[in-house]
Amino acid sequence: MIGIFDSGIGGLTVVREFLKQLGGYDMIYFGDTARTPYGSKSPETVAAYACQDTDFLISKGARIIVIACNTVSSVATESIKAKYNIPVFEVITPAVELAVRMSNKYRFGVIGTRATINSGIYEYKIKQINADAKVYSAACPLLVPLVEEGWFKKRETAMIVKQYLQPLKVRQIDTLILGCTHYPLLNNIIQRKIGQRVKIIDSSAAVTEKVKNYLETHLEIDKMLSRRGQTKLFVSDVTDQFKKTAMAVLKKKVSLEHAKI
Repeated sequence: MIGIFDSGIGGLTVVREFLKQLGGYDMIYFGDTARTPYGSKSPETVAAYACQDTDFLISKGARIIVIACNTVSSVATESIKAKYNIPVFEVITPAVELAVRMSNKYRFGVIGTRATINSGIYEYKIKQINADAKVYSAACPLLVPLVEEGWFKKRETAMIVKQYLQPLKVRQIDTLILGCTHYPLLNNIIQRKIGQRVKIIDSSAAVTEKVKNYLETHLEIDKMLSRRGQTKLFVSDVTDQFKKTAMAVLKKKVSLEHAKI
């Protein structure tokens, strides 16, 4: 079973991509809706939450862990890998690798939570590949709550996105990394406000491709995973709004189970 977790609903964009590319595999998702957002919390708190989330997924039979949260990926990946003896994937490295391949001018923009942006992880990883690359970042703390509320098409959301993106737009970036798995749900607005010439990198699609390639080359792990096409969704706080938004993301009826962490 493939285990995927996030601070809330954003990780369902990863589940959506997995269903497209690896739909035959059993998956279990945990969204920590009772404690979202993670992006405004300290690295120590985020790391503690991440380990609890991982413990839960492993207790349910997960043999692979996918950190579908940029905040956790930026501050707690190494501690998770050190603690658990199973394959662990994060969303930042695949997104960076894809962005570098796609960029023509090596002028990158990154948007994410405060924790992700303050960590400087995207700039660090991009410059490891190309030291001359220009990387401009912007924290967008209001976008996660807007997505959690399902405000995908609201005028207010478009206004806030425009304000967040303006400093990056004037830098004439050619590639924009969505450094939060919530943000693909606002992709249409983001593309419109940043401009059609800017390539947008979705970390959800990038990490799915990474896991797919890994399983193709690690058959011993692939054989351990059950393939009944079952997907179970757990949350730490069940709300009508989360269920409504989850159905909008996955485009099908969903059943949410409550998990105490």
